[in-house]
Amino acid sequence: MGFVEVAKIEEIKSGEGKTIEANGKTIALFNSDGMFYAIDNTCAHRQGPLGEGYFDGKLVTCPLHGWQYDITNGECQTMPNMHVASYKTKIEYGKIFVEV
Repeated sequence: MGFVEVAKIEEIKSGEGKTIEANGKTIALFNSDGMFYAIDNTCAHRQGPLGEGYFDGKLVTCPLHGWQYDITNGECQTMPNMHVASYKTKIEYGKIFVEV
């Protein structure tokens, strides 16, 4: 495991999400008030693209069937026993890195 550069901070405005690739994984990356969070892009329900979901505060809603996830830890709010992987992020020199 190691940190991989995935984007520049200006590419993702506050309140927005983006789907990125890192070491063969498809990851949903979110900017919540200047803090960046990364979770698996694939919803545990029907594999919907979380990076394309409605994002508000710390929750993203899957665009397919409305399941909601906490972007800080990948915990599903719709079905508490479900989750998606979450990844550490860091910022260096205006670039976003994700640990995968």
